[in-house]
Amino acid sequence: MGDIFSRIEHSRTADEVVEQIESLILEGVLRVGDRLPGERELSRQFHVSRPILRDALKALEARGLIAARHGGGTYVADVIGQIFAPSVMELIASHPKAVADYLEYRRDIEGIAAEYAARRATEDDRALLGEIMTRMALAHQSGDAGAESAIDVEFHSAVGECAHNIILLHTLRSCYRLLSDGILRNRAMIYHLPGVRERIFEQHRAIHEAIAARQPALARTAAVEHIDFVRNAMAEAERTGDWQRVSRLRLKQRSSG
Repeated sequence: MGDIFSRIEHSRTADEVVEQIESLILEGVLRVGDRLPGERELSRQFHVSRPILRDALKALEARGLIAARHGGGTYVADVIGQIFAPSVMELIASHPKAVADYLEYRRDIEGIAAEYAARRATEDDRALLGEIMTRMALAHQSGDAGAESAIDVEFHSAVGECAHNIILLHTLRSCYRLLSDGILRNRAMIYHLPGVRERIFEQHRAIHEAIAARQPALARTAAVEHIDFVRNAMAEAERTGDWQRVSRLRLKQRSSG
């Protein structure tokens, strides 16, 4: 982790340290699971004494924003996971209506995120998206569906960051947890349908190009069309899987007759 913490110039109180770390978590600079630098390094970056730093870290831990692991450092707590508790995530995954609602929600929210990103993305943001797309292209060309799927989640998360809206950022991150944690297992089925991987890759490229070109309306349309395609492909994959299940049962029954 680089020097992302700013030197505190004036009163150098624990409150100022708390406020700065809170802002970095809220703005998505510090992510869930990120390890904070050691006490000596943090004191140096903030330019505060160790007692002040310890008071700040205790306050942040009491608020549930960081967690200390015995002998293993201090980490940003899993504040996003609390939005969708594991039991709720499993419920969503096991109910088709909930999955459909999830995709319906993502359709609109990602359209907004892409539009905002096209309006607000900085040069650093566009560089990040370009780097992600390069890695996605390499995974696509190599036929590594697992890597491509993981980069897919990373790409959408980065678009959410480029939108520069704090509420949108954390809302989307909570949604993507359902994907990155493998909760929506039927999503993986679509990659086995003919032509789907190619279509999805081209859709990601269209979103990226619209954001890079600063075309908000085009970016929103591309994002919405992408989710519509994923939703339809998932429905087709489920139908195809059910047809295969029934076909196997028929064959098994006739073979035993």
